[in-house]
Amino acid sequence: MSRPTKLFNRHFVLLWQGQFVSSMGSQAFSIAMMFWIKHATESATLMGLIMMVSQIPAVLLGPLGGSFADRHSRRSIIIWCDLLRGLLVLSLVAVMFLDPEATDLILAWLFVVAVLGASLGAFFRPAISAAIPDLVPVERLASANSMNQSSMQASVLAGQSVGGVLFRVLGAPVLFLVDGLTYLFSAVSELFITIPQKLTPLKDESTSAFQRFKSDTVDGLRYVWRNRGLRDLIFAASLLNFFFVPIIVLLPFYVEDTLGATTDWYGFVVAAFGLGALLGYLAAGTLKLSGPRRAALVIAALIGMALTLGGLGLVSTTHAALLLMFATGLLNGYLNINIATIIQVTTPSEIRGRVFGVMGTVSGGLAPLAMGLAGVVADMLNHNIPVIYVACGLTTALMGVLLSMSRDFRNFLAYEVE
Repeated sequence: MSRPTKLFNRHFVLLWQGQFVSSMGSQAFSIAMMFWIKHATESATLMGLIMMVSQIPAVLLGPLGGSFADRHSRRSIIIWCDLLRGLLVLSLVAVMFLDPEATDLILAWLFVVAVLGASLGAFFRPAISAAIPDLVPVERLASANSMNQSSMQASVLAGQSVGGVLFRVLGAPVLFLVDGLTYLFSAVSELFITIPQKLTPLKDESTSAFQRFKSDTVDGLRYVWRNRGLRDLIFAASLLNFFFVPIIVLLPFYVEDTLGATTDWYGFVVAAFGLGALLGYLAAGTLKLSGPRRAALVIAALIGMALTLGGLGLVSTTHAALLLMFATGLLNGYLNINIATIIQVTTPSEIRGRVFGVMGTVSGGLAPLAMGLAGVVADMLNHNIPVIYVACGLTTALMGVLLSMSRDFRNFLAYEVE
């Protein structure tokens, strides 16, 4: 397969449409899971436990998933992950239809499905991130990432707006059924995709699978560490994620206690962020800037997002909070697309999966820690959420300023597509 000359070629479009459909299904699953647990158990602890545990596989299996994506067919990984996730969810549907009153059994199987699905996702995501650069022209890679993320964000917004209604009308089993079928649809679409890939030959055929995994993981870590610009970018993305998570975790307290608003405004604030992120994705895919200008704008977006986050702690009206969350989403969307695109373009295909695996582990590992610390610090400060927001914003801004002084970091952001 020769390198594509058009963005909207058959292989990328099939992959994109499959991801969009399965993302809609994932929103149905998330909404059905949360409401079913609430109605069946009235336990926030159980809900939080399942959500937390479902993030752990991404942290633990990230390097393995990245190495697997470099050593094996990315096309096969993508297809099998979607197929197995679809069958997992359909098995849950079968349990719910066959014995709808068996709450304990359904809850246990829901836990299994969430953990195994997240484990498959740890293999799926590096394969997707590593494959997209080989499916589109290199100069249109940012647009491809923008399309992919925009469709994901659109599905989130759609799910948040109608999810509660669909749960009330259709019920959890039907929404789970929709999710399972969308995974299968995505897997069928991916059967017709060809992904060019140069597999790295084994240095020693006699080495065990564990030794190969260890060697591949070390190679990926060494590649990231030796490339200072890449190392700084992953560091920036991870810390940005770490200080952004408390904003989201403490948002219900912020809306009710700081803004003095009703719970309806929680949805409005989240939607404002989502709309901003959607426009940020589109802007990143549309703007064509020279290397130095792109680097300057990415650094400005990083510092600007830090300031909008901190600014939330300085306002007390709902409309000001909406504007700041919209701006935060806009800058966050622009940053996410550029970070992914820069790493994809500058990393050789044969090690790209490992790099994204390392990034997923580093950034994902900090997220649960940030979730736990956010609650502890909030209780220690007697729920003084504005102080926490300002501290998170100022720390992130300081980090952005310090990174902007690194010539290696600026040069890495200012890559030029050949």
